[in-house]
Amino acid sequence: MDIYIVLDFYKSKLLVPGQSVLGEVSGYLGDNRDSRKWIFLDAMPVDKLSYKADVINDYGSEDLIASFVNDTDSTIVLKQLEGSAIKIARNSKWQRLPKQITFIRKK
Repeated sequence: MDIYIVLDFYKSKLLVPGQSVLGEVSGYLGDNRDSRKWIFLDAMPVDKLSYKADVINDYGSEDLIASFVNDTDSTIVLKQLEGSAIKIARNSKWQRLPKQITFIRKK
C-alpha cells in the first residue's frame, strides 16, 4: 500500500512535515505517493503494550480514535476503533484503509 507510520508515544515530540503549525504530536500516518497525513494526537497508554490516540486528518475535517498494539518487537498493529475511516488518495479517488493494519518496523 506504500503507507507508513512514524510514532513517538513516549515523548510526543514529533513535528509533522509541512504541518508544524500543529506543534509536537505523538505521530502520524503518511503515504509515499501523497503528501497528506493522518496525525496521532495525545496518545495515552492503555497497558504495557498498547496505546490509544485521537487521530485527525491534516485538514482537521475528519477524526477518529485508534489503538496501537506492539504485537511483537518488529510489528505494530493500528486499529481504527470509532469515528471516521482513514482514507488515502489513489488514482484521483479516496480509498479507505482496512480497519486493522499491521506495520513492520524498519531497522
